[in-house]
Amino acid sequence: MTQAHTNPASSGTDTAKVVRMADAKDDPLLSLVLKQLDDDQAQEIVTIDLEGKTSIADHMVIASGRSTRQVASMAQKLAETVKKEGFGPVKLEGLPAADWVLIDAGDVVVHLFRPEVRSFYNLERMWAFGDAPPVAGMA
Repeated sequence: MTQAHTNPASSGTDTAKVVRMADAKDDPLLSLVLKQLDDDQAQEIVTIDLEGKTSIADHMVIASGRSTRQVASMAQKLAETVKKEGFGPVKLEGLPAADWVLIDAGDVVVHLFRPEVRSFYNLERMWAFGDAPPVAGMA
């Protein structure tokens, strides 16, 4: 199932945010990731449920930052928060360029993009498995 979690300021759709946060309560790591991204003003936050579809993770979170500086800052802060909250160290890939940063926190994998790079790779469409509705804000 693919669900969108968008910042109210970015699209005015806070209904998706309520649904996403309710679903995240069952997974403390996912809840922590979504809260941190929201606090850091990430844009177009999308969660894809991978449980039972692949062994790489239970959830994939995809979000955008407005610039390479914001993407890098969000990635570093998220990695620190996950470790500080006792979920162990995370693996970071792509930090020097910060066009696309992958954060592997075990059961939750996070992709942070600049908007142009996110649009080019379109991971939401690749991982939606064809059975999910289109993701809010994505063409």
